[in-house]
Amino acid sequence: MTREEAEAILTRIGTGPDHGFPLFEAALACAVHDDPDRDTAPVIALAQQAGERLTERLKTESPEEAVAEALSGDLRLTGDLIRYDHPDNADVIAIAQRRKGLPVALGVFYLHAARQAGLALHGVDFPGHFLLRIETDEGPLALDPFGEGRVVLPSELSRRALRTGLTPDVAARLELLMTPVPDRAVLIRLQNNIFARAQQARDWPRAERSALRRALLNPADHRPWLDVAAAREGQGALAGALQALTRAQILDGGAAIAARAARERVRLRLN
Repeated sequence: MTREEAEAILTRIGTGPDHGFPLFEAALACAVHDDPDRDTAPVIALAQQAGERLTERLKTESPEEAVAEALSGDLRLTGDLIRYDHPDNADVIAIAQRRKGLPVALGVFYLHAARQAGLALHGVDFPGHFLLRIETDEGPLALDPFGEGRVVLPSELSRRALRTGLTPDVAARLELLMTPVPDRAVLIRLQNNIFARAQQARDWPRAERSALRRALLNPADHRPWLDVAAAREGQGALAGALQALTRAQILDGGAAIAARAARERVRLRLN
């Protein structure tokens, strides 16, 4: 798959519905778009194995046990505590080789396996740390893909929420904090993570690619184009930055103030 082919896949998926969103296909296209000169066979094989192992374990184990044992026990997927901010931790192709990654990137494999096995598992946009929500006979449970798929108790969820700066009354509202999100939102969160790290490292080409992927995955959102513009400006591509800012203004009048100010700044640099 070439970068152009990956971009075409993301364009097609981005205009499709949330229902039946092909999470793994989109995540793979994102990884290829970032670095196309790699073999995708190992990650495709790992994703298939994940579904098969989970399906087999569900025959004899509870849903939460089956998920943890299949993905972490059998396939050795876990969080990278040593090199947390390394770019490989946000890339599904690299994760297939290293078996380590960020919570949301690992979550892609968990969610894909669950879809294959017919299990009710969803991503949760928990503050500061991506989690999974699994539906059981006793009610919903939180699972941490970074922590080998272990169950996170309500008391620990509240403590984690407090550590992100939430007030105690908000941190106690677990039914709100554990609201499931669509698979599209999971992948967009991953691209946001990539952009933030690339921006911090001043790796503007990588920042631009990740912002562009967000724009393709959610074509009605103006905000990715503001980030595309910032990344292009960081590379000195002022005409391209101006085009991205214009795109943001067209998409959403609510972005007009920020986009107009940025456009004027870039325009003055062009003159």
